[in-house]
Amino acid sequence: MSEPREIIVELLRNIGGRKEVQEYLRHYTSVDARKFAVLRVGDLVLDTQRADIAAALGFLHRVGLYPIVVHGAGAQLQAALNRHSPARPRPERDGWLYTSPETLEAIRVAYRDSGLSLVDALQEQGTAARPITSGVFGAELIDEARHGLVGTVTQVDPTALTASIRAGQLPIVMSLGETSRGQLVDLSTDEAALALAGMVEPHKVIFLNSEGGIYDDAGRRVDAVNVADEAVPLSTQSRFSPRTRDRLRRIESALAALPGTTSVSVTRPSQLARELFTHRGAGTLLRRGERVRRYPEGEGVDRPRLRDLIEGCFGRSLTADYFDEKDVACVYLSEDYRGTAIVVREAGDAYLDKFAVTDKARGEGLGATIWRLVRADHPALFWRARRDNPVNRWYFDQADGTYAQGDWVTFWYGMDDFDDIQRCVARALAIPPTLSPNDARPRAGGRPEVTT
Repeated sequence: MSEPREIIVELLRNIGGRKEVQEYLRHYTSVDARKFAVLRVGDLVLDTQRADIAAALGFLHRVGLYPIVVHGAGAQLQAALNRHSPARPRPERDGWLYTSPETLEAIRVAYRDSGLSLVDALQEQGTAARPITSGVFGAELIDEARHGLVGTVTQVDPTALTASIRAGQLPIVMSLGETSRGQLVDLSTDEAALALAGMVEPHKVIFLNSEGGIYDDAGRRVDAVNVADEAVPLSTQSRFSPRTRDRLRRIESALAALPGTTSVSVTRPSQLARELFTHRGAGTLLRRGERVRRYPEGEGVDRPRLRDLIEGCFGRSLTADYFDEKDVACVYLSEDYRGTAIVVREAGDAYLDKFAVTDKARGEGLGATIWRLVRADHPALFWRARRDNPVNRWYFDQADGTYAQGDWVTFWYGMDDFDDIQRCVARALAIPPTLSPNDARPRAGGRPEVTT
């Protein structure tokens, strides 16, 4: 194993686990360097956490990874505007910020200075980086009468990015575009980063901000979102500020056009490695995802395909008569058969008999989506897991109570009566196993989320 891989594998052992090491070796050691990640660096975080950004980017560069960085201007912009028009704020027309030629020149200078300051910070620690000030974004004006020289991206030219990466330098791109007539135009940094992602189709799109995620107006952080499974798009929910809704709208639109393997994360610079390389992450994760469907009584499920999912996750064979013997209350199943929960009736009580999600889908937050539906349908539930089940730490967080005996731990929520709990625990411990005791089949992607 080469030195860079040894560095990152050791890091993952410390901040993640065996799954994350396997995920890294599977994805990042073979990915096209240009397709690793696009990073959008926010204005405030560029001002206040430049050293953290440089350290995080420097680490990635040392292990052979080349994120494409798209940045804003931060405090540099106000300084440049003050130099051009010290007595006047940025002009508005009809309530909209207006970019005049003089304002655009100030923006260009601010972007240049911000990019160079980040390049300097990287070079001070021995990380090669190249500022790219033009030639990436083709654009057209949105509404010159209302917005002036503000544009929208029409095309992306990766030539300069590819040349930078081939030279071993991190590309640091400012979000200015050019029209077909050569007119320089101001671009939204969010739009520029997502347009670039649409061309590159990276594994990750990262928004670096000082808050470490997306928060609603009540201060609650959004953790993981499968966009396809949301009944109402986040971008239309009033609990978010107008600025946050605008960002979510752009992200949702971008995810709809990107491969299903691409995710968007919002985090702070100091947590970048954890967000990139671990399933738990350290910010807000948004994926296009897939819809999870309910199948009451298990009707309509493709049983052979569901069996393959369960056996692939467990690495063991399911009993031949499993689906006929169980009194199935509901099967929760993702559209692409990458995650499932099977709730059965045990003496009239709801029992979670199987919970299986492939490793890759776990990193997408699919398990959390399935679990949310299960809890919504079943106010009281019990289940069991072997003592050495790697998911038990998560199960403990979800349960109101637990009881361990022999090889098993029984979990439950929504039960207060001692007699009910005692009955369910006894029933859980008496249920015969439905999976073969030996590894009869290879795992599909590693150790699964399972119960029995």
